Amino acid sequence: MDEKKFLAEQFEGNRRRLSAVAYRMLGSKTEAEDAVQEAWLRLSRTDAGEVENLGGWLTTVVARVCLDMLRTRKARREEPLEAQAPSPAARRTEGPDPEQEALLADSVGLALLVVLNRLTPSERIAFVLHDMFDLSFDEIAPIVERTPTAARQLASRARRRVQGADTGAKPDIARQRSVVDAFLAASRAGDFDALLKVLAPDVVFRADPVAARLGVRAEIRGAAAVAETFKGRAQGAQPALVDGAIGLLVAPGGQLRVVLAITIREGRIVAIDALADPERLDRLDLAVLGTKAEGQ
Repeated sequence: MDEKKFLAEQFEGNRRRLSAVAYRMLGSKTEAEDAVQEAWLRLSRTDAGEVENLGGWLTTVVARVCLDMLRTRKARREEPLEAQAPSPAARRTEGPDPEQEALLADSVGLALLVVLNRLTPSERIAFVLHDMFDLSFDEIAPIVERTPTAARQLASRARRRVQGADTGAKPDIARQRSVVDAFLAASRAGDFDALLKVLAPDVVFRADPVAARLGVRAEIRGAAAVAETFKGRAQGAQPALVDGAIGLLVAPGGQLRVVLAITIREGRIVAIDALADPERLDRLDLAVLGTKAEGQ
């Protein structure tokens, strides 16, 4: 068989996994495709006889490309993903499909993508490769240009940030989650009566100035008024830990736009604060729910 054809077939056999690795590292379908394409370009320029483990070699190349892209992104102060300049790999002629991007983000876990965006590039690479794709720290170390021990520390630090503080000593977290889940289900179904059941009679909704500019009133009081506001909405909101308590993230395509900080007392929601000011969002301590990262 022609060597180029053989390489192409082997590469296609690895493409799905490489795309999954790149997407979790970058949080952008378009950039993930670019990273995988760059890996193919590098493979096509490489003597295949020198590659003993093609799958491992390709994963390493994709990880290094992603690390470079993350570092470039960080240097640009975290501009929106699709607004960034093209990566070295050639882009496709068609633009990204927002619906497909959102579906892919949902499949991985929106909260996870949001939190991963807050890690340093090296932390993100170490965490994704080890915790999601089972690479050893001996394999990860040369990619992040650290010793295996230092790579382990990177992944450990990232894991603590992804999972947040230990919530095992907070039995109310599970109760808060059940209330928020009931609120989300009622909101998405447009069930006014079910919303009233999870909202305190004197519940208050507040929106910061940035959130208010998105089209909501700055303050809404009373269960009926708040229920009417959320009826049939919250389609894209996902639960997460916000400063150690249950809240909701609105993150289209994994890019955080609004946080709903929710206060619960005696099993009912007494306050919902919509936060969209970027500086405020940056100061929030966000983490995924559960003890294991989503999307593994």
